[in-house]
Amino acid sequence: MPSATVRLVDGMQFVGTSASGHAIVMDTTEDVGGSDTGPRPMELLLIALGGCTGMDVVSILRKMQVQFTRFEIALDGERAPEYPKYFTKIKVIYKIWGDVPEEKLKKAIDLSLEKYCSVSNSLKPKAEVSYEYQINPT
Repeated sequence: MPSATVRLVDGMQFVGTSASGHAIVMDTTEDVGGSDTGPRPMELLLIALGGCTGMDVVSILRKMQVQFTRFEIALDGERAPEYPKYFTKIKVIYKIWGDVPEEKLKKAIDLSLEKYCSVSNSLKPKAEVSYEYQINPT
C-alpha cells in the first residue's frame, strides 16, 4: 500500500517523504505564514498528474517504436471558488518534437488518461480533465 509522511519544519513549511525515501518541500506564501520555499500542495497535484500521464505516454510511444527528440507537458487548472477549492477543470497540453504520427500520439494519450494514469482517474468525477497536443518538428 502506498504511504507517506508529512512533517512540519517551520512556519508553514512541510517536508513530505514517500515510502521510497524521496522527500519534497512544500510551503505557501508569506501572507499566510509561509516562507515561499517550495511548491503549494495543489501545484504538486498538477505535477503528479503530469508525471503520471507523461510516464504512460512515453512508455506507450516507445512500445509503438515512435521516435521523438523532446517531450514535455504543460498543465493548467481551474479551481472551485469556494472551499475546499478543488480542481474543477484541468487542461493537459502535451508537446512533442519529432516525426510523430498523430494517431499514435492520440492513442497513447487516450490510453493514459482513460486507463493507466491513476492520478487522472483519482481526480474523476470532480475534475474534468481535457487535453490538447502539439507535434513540433525537430
